[in-house]
Amino acid sequence: MIPRAALALGLAGLLPFFYGLATILSPALAEATIRTIGPRFAGQYMLIAYGTVILCFMSGVLWGFAAKGAERSWVGYALSVGPALWAFFMVGGGAQQALAALVTGFIVLLVIDQQFSLWGLTPPWWMKLRLLLTAGVVLCLVAGIWLG
Repeated sequence: MIPRAALALGLAGLLPFFYGLATILSPALAEATIRTIGPRFAGQYMLIAYGTVILCFMSGVLWGFAAKGAERSWVGYALSVGPALWAFFMVGGGAQQALAALVTGFIVLLVIDQQFSLWGLTPPWWMKLRLLLTAGVVLCLVAGIWLG
């Protein structure tokens, strides 16, 4: 079972993705957001900025898991920096390309999560949480590509 705190905070972490998507779906919400807090909190910009932050954050989480796997430390650490390096080098080149790079990054992150889980470096509930959260993130990013 996923601990309540991890589930609640993980789901709360989806809110900026859903908000970014909501501002794509609602021009009125986008305009109000731009007027009150600025354009980087609306539409594709929001999805790209927050998606990049979260992909890099997840690299840090993986680094912590890699520290537990002494026998695979080089492989674990190398895999853990992958998502952050991917975001740094691949997110750019326009909104559509950046969102597509983030989709790829989050899918690859899920594969890395699975490998760390198979190595016994994650909590037993980790993959249930990661599948749920990744589905929400990828859904929002793909919708941002199609609707943006």
